[in-house]
Amino acid sequence: MKSIFETKHATEITERINRLREESTPQWGTMQVAQMLAHCVAFHDIPLGNILPPRGLLGRLIGRFAKPMFYNEKPLPQNMSTIPDILIDNDREFETEKEKLKQQIANFQINGSDQCSRYAHPFFGKLTAEQWGKGIYKHLDHHLKQFGV
Repeated sequence: MKSIFETKHATEITERINRLREESTPQWGTMQVAQMLAHCVAFHDIPLGNILPPRGLLGRLIGRFAKPMFYNEKPLPQNMSTIPDILIDNDREFETEKEKLKQQIANFQINGSDQCSRYAHPFFGKLTAEQWGKGIYKHLDHHLKQFGV
């Protein structure tokens, strides 16, 4: 399984982000491309500890059983629900969000995986740094495929 903490996988993701255009349209879902980029930035703020959404009841009940779907080889389902705190429904500036996301990915390379092991996912709960790395890659891959790159 690929991980955002491995340089070759981070490079591949960054190259795919660079292929996005402001006029890129989703193959599913309702987010526009700049909203998707902002959503990914906000998602990364969770393992970095910048935002700490509360765990919902459903996550507390079944999150640990569903946890492997976050970091296994199976693709994430299209149109799955998202964490309300990182749902982006307002207009965003494409180039700004694109650069923020690329900078976050670069920071994952600079600071390493240990930066992510302290904070729980609001649905899946406590994750190891390795699980976060795989899950972050998988989440980015999911959204880049959503926009055809």
